[in-house]
Amino acid sequence: MDQKVRQLEVCTQDGSVDRHGNPAVRAKTGKWLTAILILVNQGLATLAFFGVGVNLVLFLTRVMGQDNAEAANNVSKWTGTVYIFSLLGAFLSDSYWGRYKTCAIFQASFVVGLVMLSLSTGALLLEPNGCGIEESPCKPHSTVKTVIFYLSVYLIALGYGGYQPNIATFGSDQFDADDSVEGHSKIAFFSYFYLALNLGSLFSNTVLGYFEDQGAWPLGFWASAASAFAGLVLFLAGTPKYRHFKPRESPWSRFCQVLVASTRKAKIDVNYEDMNLYDSETQRTGDKKILHTKGFRFLDRAAIVTPDDEAEKVESGSTYDPWRLCSVTQVEEVKCVLRLLPIWLCTILYSVVFTQMASLFVVQGAAMKTNIKDFKIPASSMSSFDILSVAFFIFAYRRFLDPLFARLNKREPNKGLTELQRMGIGLVISIMAMIAAGIVEIYRLKHKESVSNSSSLSIFWQVPQYMMIGASEVFMYVGQLEFFNSQAPTGLKSFASALCMASISLGNYVSSLLVSIVMTVSRKDDLPGWIPGNLNKGHLDRFYFLLAALTAADFLVYLVCAKWYKYIKSEASFCESMSEVEV
Repeated sequence: MDQKVRQLEVCTQDGSVDRHGNPAVRAKTGKWLTAILILVNQGLATLAFFGVGVNLVLFLTRVMGQDNAEAANNVSKWTGTVYIFSLLGAFLSDSYWGRYKTCAIFQASFVVGLVMLSLSTGALLLEPNGCGIEESPCKPHSTVKTVIFYLSVYLIALGYGGYQPNIATFGSDQFDADDSVEGHSKIAFFSYFYLALNLGSLFSNTVLGYFEDQGAWPLGFWASAASAFAGLVLFLAGTPKYRHFKPRESPWSRFCQVLVASTRKAKIDVNYEDMNLYDSETQRTGDKKILHTKGFRFLDRAAIVTPDDEAEKVESGSTYDPWRLCSVTQVEEVKCVLRLLPIWLCTILYSVVFTQMASLFVVQGAAMKTNIKDFKIPASSMSSFDILSVAFFIFAYRRFLDPLFARLNKREPNKGLTELQRMGIGLVISIMAMIAAGIVEIYRLKHKESVSNSSSLSIFWQVPQYMMIGASEVFMYVGQLEFFNSQAPTGLKSFASALCMASISLGNYVSSLLVSIVMTVSRKDDLPGWIPGNLNKGHLDRFYFLLAALTAADFLVYLVCAKWYKYIKSEASFCESMSEVEV
């Protein structure tokens, strides 16, 4: 008995296992050692991704011969596809492969895509020699070359998209949520994860962005490929120390079972105040029993034990038919997902604002004064101010703002802002960012040059809008990661992280659709539209103000959804080792 108790003391209590499938030993696995490997891996992968993404809009205009609106739309679609693939990666991780295997496979695809892009750019797309800069665009390309280019960039989208939601959840898996010290580190991990993501892109937005803006596209892409490869090697190096959670049965099967079971019992008479609910499910390792709630009462029918259920149990021998009877925990898992959806939908419009940094902010900056004496500042490198803002506000929030809010909280002393409150603050700051961008564009047009698509207004006037976007990310995206990870059922953790990315995905598609609609409506009576190839002939400021108005309306809807939301309530987790204590 004493030996078993000592064994329990050194094992994690959340059901995590080592690479051999044995209970993870706390002192030998996980914690900050493996988490730091994952954070550095994330930084290197992000460096590689943004080495392509940050200047993709310029690559499409200068090398592929597209105009500003078409290039902005294609970047939005590509970025959106990146995050759609995150749902595929989450599904494979939660249902079949597990997070470690999924991360390794998709990172390998990411490296292959970057190598293909580097080879095709240097050997096929930069024709004639010396093209690819603002003063010397490349000649039109054949269909075959164009197909190879898009195959490369969408393979990059597949690799990075499938990897991204799983690496965030896999990093948090390295901490035992049932341990007081590691539980605090688990929460802190998401802030550092988002910081690593932004610091990784800093090098891309400055050094790589500069060389690519000068036409050294192959150098930039090869540097990205090398960074992704180094990140993959580093990730694999931590294999002996990682903690894992075994993939369970498909969460979507459990989801569908509840819907089918509740539908099959739609006609039975139910007294919702006195129901005989099935709650004797054998808990799987690391699962938590979720307490019953009163919302979505129709789904409770799936957990009501009927005479037919008892009869089928007798016929089958010992188990109920899972397509006729589900446990309370299983029903509550479906309710959790349904409650998350309205909050998730409200984050999509924020992502429309966020995606402007990779498209219209860059186009706007390129039409401003970018020279400091003989040095030309790449427009894409201005996103460095966004990154610096993220780093500053993550530090400021954790060190100063969160303790301050905790002291001011009279209802729940020593508790800072909730995740939902932080996400609301992020929406408000994003509205301010769009207003600032619109004001800058008004002044840019007042200083426009008649002979070119440029302005005498310095590009540094864009700093406030980038800084405000960075501040909003700390409140919105970090809060969103923590919120979805804490509120998602055990078997849907990767899916929860994928939801965060999917909101960015849909935000990109909505942005693309919005640009197309705006250009169609505003391009009348020989007018060039709000976002023409020559911004000096357009009204980009009106588009920014439109986004501010739409986000303000979205914020009002968000307030209603956040007020309605009910937080998940669970009992203690079940571990395989619990049976040893009872012995």
